[in-house]
Amino acid sequence: MRKITKRSVEALKPGETLWDAEVKGFGVRRQRSEARTYLVKTRISGRQRWMTIGRHGSPWTVESARKKAKALLGQIADGDDVAADREADGRRLTVAELAERFMADHVEAKRKPRTVRAYRALLDRLALPALGKLDATTVARADIARLHLSLKATPYQANRCLAVLSKLFSWSERHGYRPEGANPCRHIEKYREQARERFLSDVELARLGKALAEAEAAGSDPYAVAAIRLLLFTGARLSEVLGMRWENVDIERAMVLLPDSKTGRKPLYLSAPALEVLAALPRVAGNPHVIVGAKSGTHREALQRPWRAIRARAGLDDVRLHDLRHSFASVAAAGGASLTMIGRLLGHSQAATTARYAHLAADPVRAANDAIGDTIAAAMKGNSAEVVALSGSRATR
Repeated sequence: MRKITKRSVEALKPGETLWDAEVKGFGVRRQRSEARTYLVKTRISGRQRWMTIGRHGSPWTVESARKKAKALLGQIADGDDVAADREADGRRLTVAELAERFMADHVEAKRKPRTVRAYRALLDRLALPALGKLDATTVARADIARLHLSLKATPYQANRCLAVLSKLFSWSERHGYRPEGANPCRHIEKYREQARERFLSDVELARLGKALAEAEAAGSDPYAVAAIRLLLFTGARLSEVLGMRWENVDIERAMVLLPDSKTGRKPLYLSAPALEVLAALPRVAGNPHVIVGAKSGTHREALQRPWRAIRARAGLDDVRLHDLRHSFASVAAAGGASLTMIGRLLGHSQAATTARYAHLAADPVRAANDAIGDTIAAAMKGNSAEVVALSGSRATR
């Protein structure tokens, strides 16, 4: 922390906040645009509050904004909370300003980088163009409903945008920007989403295996090919495979102890084919990652480009990388694995997430039903010799 100067203000990067070493709670934040805004962060009636002083430039300079911050903090210290809050800049906080504070104090501070990027994209691309200039304290359900309706052509995006806005306004209530129980996103019905379930058949798996072998023989990046195979053999998420480090691979126990997956720390089990993939990968000195990236010491960031080429070679143009995870689960379900077991293999934290595979587990149930029917029919015909023993049970007479 250092004293804010004109030079340091102008050097701020988009989304960056600088706090003053001289006046505690006085800061300046650069928006995603060129605008830099002076602000005060303090506590009023036990709740953290942000108060906007104004934008850098005419009329606010570093010194005049610091002087204003001292005055506001003095009023609050004297107990004149309401007057200080109202006087901050003579206007209410906008949704765009509230979103910046939400991102800085909550999302960027407590969520993973991937989540931060997703929230930022939804806010910047969908929510703020429609709501950004509105008074954050008076946004109503009708405003949110209008935005949600405008996105009906993309129901998934509409629902994700609604979810982020709901978190934003819940956070604003907890920090005193809006009255409690006034979240304008409540009671807005989400669009029905068609769950996309794409599983590779045995024939398609054979085509994919051939395409991977051909790509490997043609000199494709061996780490990209290995990553795709690991996705299939483990059912892991893409980020888990790409971020895998050798220090977390336990060959003897046939598992990878992932320290920080989407659902926290979890073991990733390695089958014999997965172990073969790892054994064939060369380790790069100075690089701790299994799937080595182009830059020294890094892991590969994405697989979309090599995947598009390989799936085209296999005639699987509609298959996404995430569908490899679904295919792993479908094979497990068809093989008789319980939903609980599938959930553990995939690292699901909620049973409801695994429930999508319930219908795939019907194959062993149907087989048992057929066996029971055959047994009863044979007995009714007096053909006791044809009684079929069910798997895991004893045939008795």
